[in-house]
Amino acid sequence: MSTPSIAASAYRMTSALAGANQDTSVKTSSTSAPDFANMVKSAVEQVVDQGRGADKQTLALTEGKANVVDVVTAVAETEVALETLVSVRDRVISAYQEIMRMPI
Repeated sequence: MSTPSIAASAYRMTSALAGANQDTSVKTSSTSAPDFANMVKSAVEQVVDQGRGADKQTLALTEGKANVVDVVTAVAETEVALETLVSVRDRVISAYQEIMRMPI
């Protein structure tokens, strides 16, 4: 397995979720602020696209057109991306539950 590529993929997914690629300057208009829903949607779409890529690699392997190492790498990267997405989901749910427990 290619650990650096898996780590790079995980970093890319978490930085996309955290908005690290966003402009760090202070925005004065509320319409130009990053939207959490769009960040989550983008992250989910990236994971789905990665899964489709792994599926294509797997199908290419069954047809004899791909290398086993490439397939294993694609599947491992997809697994890491999915685990990252699930852990972010769990953190969001935990934060929501904590907010709901706050006294009014």
